[in-house]
Amino acid sequence: MNPSPDRARIVVVANRLPVAQVAGKAGKEWKTSPGGLVSALAPIVRERDGSWVGWPGTEGPPPPSFVHEGLFLCPVGLCQEEIDSFYQGFSNSTLWPLYHDAVRWPEFHRHWWKPYTLVNERFARAAAEVLQPGDVAWVHDYHLQLVPSLLRTLCPDTRIGFFMHIPFPPVELFAQLPWRRSILEGLLGADLIGFQTKNCARNFEIAARRFSSARGTGSLMDFEGRRVRIDTFPISIDTAQISAQAAKPETARLAESIKQGLGPERRLILGVDRLDYTKGIIHRLRAFETLLERLEDGAQTVTFLQIAVPSRELVPQYLDIRTRIEQQVGHINGTWGTAEHVPVRYLYRSLPFEELVAHYLAADVMVVTPLRDGMNLVSKEYVATRANGDGVLVLSEFAGAANELTEAVLVNPHDIDGTATAMQEALAMPPEEVHRRMGALRRVVERNDVHLWADSFLGALFS
Repeated sequence: MNPSPDRARIVVVANRLPVAQVAGKAGKEWKTSPGGLVSALAPIVRERDGSWVGWPGTEGPPPPSFVHEGLFLCPVGLCQEEIDSFYQGFSNSTLWPLYHDAVRWPEFHRHWWKPYTLVNERFARAAAEVLQPGDVAWVHDYHLQLVPSLLRTLCPDTRIGFFMHIPFPPVELFAQLPWRRSILEGLLGADLIGFQTKNCARNFEIAARRFSSARGTGSLMDFEGRRVRIDTFPISIDTAQISAQAAKPETARLAESIKQGLGPERRLILGVDRLDYTKGIIHRLRAFETLLERLEDGAQTVTFLQIAVPSRELVPQYLDIRTRIEQQVGHINGTWGTAEHVPVRYLYRSLPFEELVAHYLAADVMVVTPLRDGMNLVSKEYVATRANGDGVLVLSEFAGAANELTEAVLVNPHDIDGTATAMQEALAMPPEEVHRRMGALRRVVERNDVHLWADSFLGALFS
């Protein structure tokens, strides 16, 4: 008898473990990583006596499996050559730009494909070693697209789910990938393949019918004698955790301190992004400069704070985008700044969770304008902090979140003038409209949190 969805052991297979090594009093120690995925899945894995398979984030042989805060963790090792070719190469220089609508041109190098397959095989074997009869394997994201099929061979009776956290591209772009059939067949090894949006699911269905032997219409496909379900599961955040942090008196005091530091009479526009060329930070800065041109003397009444979280710092494309952003910030401040006011504040670092929530709370307008994004959880995090119903969200229509957060001010980030207009409208929006829009956004985020996302996926996997 197959176990019910609320009883089966879960084996999560993801590129990273839910922990990272940090310096402690007694040397290096493991610390739970922040983020919605960990907060959603860790309790499920823990309660069901499951396991988490992933890379610990360091070069070299992996440590033995260990238990951390009730989680059984199974590290998978990568050598430096594999970090360069599997992770920085095929995953982040081929798949990442291609799947983000080729915002930056993808690189197709034959010598990256073999390491990608070998690392996927290693992850599949590690998962197979801990899987027991009746367990469920839940594989995550673009790094491990071959794992479902490999696991199907190793553990043919296992129920396998796969979730794609980033977009899946239109077939016209996906067709460029020389290894397209292998990728599709790898994914089709799953019983359930989940995507962030209906468009992404539809893109996969079209590609699977065109470049593999899969057949079927809509959300069900037949592949090699099995039925594969394709569906949409928009990921969300731990709403309760963020709302609780925003409600703490010390968070309110820190938010007020941030506003006082910028000038209490000034409105704050905030951007928070991992530093990545898909996030549209340069486009956003150009739009803000256009706003300053329109405000004329009013340029002294607004500050734009951009928090850029370091990412892939050794990759040349990311060094280039950082340089361009910093040049743009310098240009705007040199043109519009005064001895009393710096129009753009730029922080190139990650912030502790408490400080990040305080910045959300301090912001009058949140600008989330990626050129392409699977979901974008920053937009939902901002909404979760607005218990008073204030604040305006300006959101790219190319973020997956735009399908749910329809009461945001939606923009095309490539339209610099249009984005500047959206910022201007957000700053001048009447309070009653601000509260109406934010109230609607909060209802969406409170109703659909990350725990519902996980429950929905697992429920579908057993249906």
